[in-house]
Amino acid sequence: MGLKRKSSSKNPPILSHEFVIQNHADIVSCVAMVFVCGLMFQATAPYASMFMAMSHNLTSVEPSSPDSVPVLYTYGPKDLCMIFFYFLICIVIHAIVQEYFLDKVNRKMHLSKMKHSKCNESGHLVVFYLISIIWGGDVVFRENYLLSISQLWEGYPFHQMTFMFKFFFVAQLCYWLHCFPEVYFQKIKKEEIVNRLTYPTLYLIFIAAAYVLNFARVGLCLLLMNYVTECVFHSARLLYFAEIGRASCRERV
Repeated sequence: MGLKRKSSSKNPPILSHEFVIQNHADIVSCVAMVFVCGLMFQATAPYASMFMAMSHNLTSVEPSSPDSVPVLYTYGPKDLCMIFFYFLICIVIHAIVQEYFLDKVNRKMHLSKMKHSKCNESGHLVVFYLISIIWGGDVVFRENYLLSISQLWEGYPFHQMTFMFKFFFVAQLCYWLHCFPEVYFQKIKKEEIVNRLTYPTLYLIFIAAAYVLNFARVGLCLLLMNYVTECVFHSARLLYFAEIGRASCRERV
């Protein structure tokens, strides 16, 4: 079932810019489903699994070893396939949050176009930051970094990562990558594009460097501290826009 679209008296031509923008979530969902369907066939399953399953396993579990042996991973070129697939998933999730939550809230607040754009930006970032803080905090707790801070630097370089640790960094790269096509899908004004793409670019550089240069442990802790402050900022901005919306509604009454 496709995402609901705003009704229009005239349907845009197929494959036109407006058609792609209006239906980009459905188009991307179909592309992602191609990889999912690839798992159903023996000939294509090995290739499709490269895009969805974790690659570069370092753990060789023998039949006699206990089941509790943790599976460890490292980074490698196959991660690019996984990043591409979950990059598509991020675009779909972005469209769902926009369609079923933010658009409904914005219609009630009667904001200007500029404030409407900033409200959407903060709404998506708050959702992402909250998920990342909970996810990253769970990784920090499981890895016992709070009680043993020396693990952040002892034994460097750190080639091994648990499943959730590696998946966290892959998800981070996917999310900040998806911000680039969203500038087109969301019809961001030209004067806003530089501001919208500056911080995703910086995040990508930092996260990719920490991931590839084996600074993932330190990078995780720094990201969590930064995400907490960013989450507070964007939550406060949402509350500010909500107050403006209430004031606008009172004036209309």
